[in-house]
Amino acid sequence: MAIKKSELYSSLWASCDELRGGMDASQYKDYVLVLLFMKYVSDKGGALIDIPEGGSFKDMVKLKGQSDIGDKINKIIGELAKANELTGVITVADFNDDEKLGKGKDKVDRLSNLITIFENEDLDFSGNRAEGDDILGDAYEYLMRHFATESGKSKGQFYTPAEVSRIMAKVIGINKSKSKSESLYDPTCGSVSLLLKAADEAPKGITIYGQENDNASRALAVMNMWLHGNPASEIVQRNTLSSPQFSDEKTGELKTFDFAVANPPFSYKAWMNGWDPAHDIYKRFEGYDALPPKKNGDFAFLLHLIKSLKSKGKGAIVMPLGVLFRGNAEADIRRKIIQKGYIKGIIGLPPNLFYGTGIAACIVVLDKEYAVHRKGIFMVDAGKGFIKDGNKNRLREQDIHKIVDTFNNQIEIEKYSRMIPLSEIADPKNDYNLNIPRYIDSQEPEDLQDIEAHLLGDFPNRDIDDLGEYWAVYPTMKSKLFAASKRKYYSSLCIPREEIKHT
Repeated sequence: MAIKKSELYSSLWASCDELRGGMDASQYKDYVLVLLFMKYVSDKGGALIDIPEGGSFKDMVKLKGQSDIGDKINKIIGELAKANELTGVITVADFNDDEKLGKGKDKVDRLSNLITIFENEDLDFSGNRAEGDDILGDAYEYLMRHFATESGKSKGQFYTPAEVSRIMAKVIGINKSKSKSESLYDPTCGSVSLLLKAADEAPKGITIYGQENDNASRALAVMNMWLHGNPASEIVQRNTLSSPQFSDEKTGELKTFDFAVANPPFSYKAWMNGWDPAHDIYKRFEGYDALPPKKNGDFAFLLHLIKSLKSKGKGAIVMPLGVLFRGNAEADIRRKIIQKGYIKGIIGLPPNLFYGTGIAACIVVLDKEYAVHRKGIFMVDAGKGFIKDGNKNRLREQDIHKIVDTFNNQIEIEKYSRMIPLSEIADPKNDYNLNIPRYIDSQEPEDLQDIEAHLLGDFPNRDIDDLGEYWAVYPTMKSKLFAASKRKYYSSLCIPREEIKHT
């Protein structure tokens, strides 16, 4: 029997309530998600993972009320970690930390209550149907969404909104992949929510690679991959720009991938820390006439992603809108990228979608396969399609469908989407500026008020003509409703008002 999401969500959030007071909300995940992982794999009874003696959730249950519960929980988790090469992944939380969990009876009660919450019989995963297995991954993202909201600006980096992830996954063509041997990469993978959404689109599976600078987020990522049934994925920790961990053993060059997705930190100021990009051994900045600005790493991440794609590779990266129009060195780099034909399209997103920033962003869609023959860049201005959700904006199902359908089928819609010829982008008046409003006027026409009609009556012909779609469907209706007025450019109603609806 499948577990109800509502039961799982409420239980997980109840465990967060137990932890309030001693730590920042961003640190709840280190405890809650490790316990969630322990409970899940223990209930599965070795189907996913090797569970050694003294290394299961059931062993934790025996510790409730014991004075040394924290130390013993650490040891149980350590046993499971050692048996499965997960040391440093599920051992990130210290369950014996007096500063975070309290001292004496306070800590004993807190940890005992946590175990009781996960002991809930409604959270028995042992009989969970196969199609329900991903409920745990959904819960994982549910918690991270709340963590990102509560943690504020500095802690939202590990979560990409699921709606944005789905769009990126659907516009890179990964649904056309033919075998599991094809590869998918995210150089700033965070909790891997974006990677997982992209992998879900691969009909025959795909080989997954990710790199994350933050060790705690990398731990989240590895657990998330296990919970989603991808334990063979390779998720590594280091700074992607200064120390990329995936390279070709024979040539020493960057490893390249069939597909790539990324949501790097916006306008990262410290991107040069620990290395000199002018002497980059991977030649990521070669042939672009300039280096990205010292205090802004947007183009550094973009060029890294481009270099990491195979000759027919396809990718998508979330960028702040500034990359489309900022000048100086960034303008030089942007010009070269466009001239090389790497950009297939740009999707402008609504503001305030992302945790930690309210600025508007865009998705830059890359395609090396058809770069040489590229004649234009397809742009979508999706900045107005969203719903308010608390203090954030959120894309609705209809917004996602419209974006994906429009982009994948290259449908031109007035005020929404358009194929922009490269000749227009290169024109001196545009000079390779990709700012979307230059090419798509999405402004709604102003509702002009005719003061004369308000004062003297009758209807401006301009307003009547705006209803042309109706007159085309009902050819005789216009003449039955309106007649020429004595005043030029106006019409009069030629039936009594009470007969309008009937007519």
